[in-house]
Amino acid sequence: MVLVSAVRDYINRMLQDISGMKVLILDSHTVSIVSVGYSQSELLQKEVFLVELVDSIYKSKEPMSHLKAVYFLRPTSENIQHLRQQLASPRFGEYHLFFSNILKDTQIHNLADADEQEVVQQIQEFYADFVAIDPYHFTLNMPSNHIYMLPAVVDPSNSQHFCDRVVDGIASIFLALKRRPIIRYQRNSDIAKRIAQETAKLMYQQESGLFDFRRMEVSPLLLVIDRRDDPVTPLLNQWTYQAMVHELIGIQDNKVDLRNIGKLPKDQQEVVLSSEQDAFFKANMYENFGDIGMNIKRLVDEFQQISKSNQSIQTIEDMAKFVDKYPEYRKMHGNVSKHVTLVTEMSKIVEERKLMLVSETEQELACNGGQVAAFEAVTNLLNNESVSDIDRLRLVMLYALRYEKESPVQLMQLFNKLASRSAKYKPGLVQFVLKQAGVDKRTGDLFGNRDLLNIARNMARGLKGVENVYTQHQPLLFQTLESISKGRLRDVDYPYVGNHFQQGRPQEVVIFIVGGTTYEESRSVALQNASNSGIRFILGGSVVLNSKRFLKDLEEAQRIARSSTAVI
Repeated sequence: MVLVSAVRDYINRMLQDISGMKVLILDSHTVSIVSVGYSQSELLQKEVFLVELVDSIYKSKEPMSHLKAVYFLRPTSENIQHLRQQLASPRFGEYHLFFSNILKDTQIHNLADADEQEVVQQIQEFYADFVAIDPYHFTLNMPSNHIYMLPAVVDPSNSQHFCDRVVDGIASIFLALKRRPIIRYQRNSDIAKRIAQETAKLMYQQESGLFDFRRMEVSPLLLVIDRRDDPVTPLLNQWTYQAMVHELIGIQDNKVDLRNIGKLPKDQQEVVLSSEQDAFFKANMYENFGDIGMNIKRLVDEFQQISKSNQSIQTIEDMAKFVDKYPEYRKMHGNVSKHVTLVTEMSKIVEERKLMLVSETEQELACNGGQVAAFEAVTNLLNNESVSDIDRLRLVMLYALRYEKESPVQLMQLFNKLASRSAKYKPGLVQFVLKQAGVDKRTGDLFGNRDLLNIARNMARGLKGVENVYTQHQPLLFQTLESISKGRLRDVDYPYVGNHFQQGRPQEVVIFIVGGTTYEESRSVALQNASNSGIRFILGGSVVLNSKRFLKDLEEAQRIARSSTAVI
């Protein structure tokens, strides 16, 4: 419960000590942080009757001195500017200012100067500068995520802005956990190194007093790695519930937008998928698609039983019982129809796009050797009219990542076929992914064919057979978790920053993936944490990817790279 409860605790402390009617004022970042941690009904219980955005609150000029304003903002110069203007002519009776990260002294002076009417009651730092989507998974929701693929010289100011935001996010995680970590990074990634070094500078030099928490026997570990070390995971179709919903429909801040899906009642057009608020989802989020169908059938059967018992209302007592249970009944009704809608829609997409066929080949490309068979399978799917353009592109990318060195001639044939079959195919995008994340750029043993131990492990898996052909892939992160658990993470591949080294095995590990995480990886982390290995892992990233977002970032980086004179 670690991250979610840290954020909820901050929001509780913000709201419960201020009595009376309140307006909560957020920015475009903190609105996600609060909406994931707190429901609207919970805000109402804390007497929050209005939620506004800091940059649109100007539109109304009417005074509301009966309301107390609670601001929760990132400490950016734009937000300080908005606040200065709003404090110059205050509309509310009291102002309580909370910031999600470290404030500069100059910012505090600027706010004090602007508060001529002395309406500000308090200014505090509450370190919730991250979106806690699951107990052990957070994201920073960074809009310009493609920046990590470009060398700093291409766009120095945006590159600096990207690094600053990541460092802020990581810092707030450790301030919320009250820890100062030992820091390691992926050796061959410039951006991972830069972020690791800037984080160390903040924690050990600039703000060393703030991070001076009680020493633990073994310091926690922060490991900063680069998405491009495993470009395969975000390209694959997913078959476990949470990951599949994100891949086929999309999840944003634990909400799923279903407005484009036929005629749905208004309360079903946007649904919440949260392991904190939905017991069925919590129990099934990591289950595979086949089992989900069975479990939803059971949920529907239970609901029908309850509905039947509700139909036999004969006495006033029966009616009173029904009214008592009605909110629970209504909630269950909403929950059942939500999951039925999601699974029905995903089944439709799987059938339309022939995803079972496509996914079988994807899994073969990701997990097993056999270049001749792979070439034939990909060629057949490129020729199949039912396969969509995006699926064709992903198949060729996976083939290229796997066999870039082994079969350049056949790779060219697939490039040409893809260009002739897919009108939307962006020329050079497959070559760009190889330039970004090809074999020469990667640290880890992505396909388990570099390291003797991994080759043996893959052979053993092949002999034992795999329980489910669609979920045989394991992200590279799985190997990283294992290496850390066994104390085998190589210093030469993942060096330490500065002269702070790990003594013994850490009990807490935060892994940050620059470029974004996937729900398949957060599942690996959750399962690892459930295995009681004695280490608690937390996973974070700049965004949460699905294949659509990963390809969009690649396209955007390629577009900038083409128009830039710098060498990429």
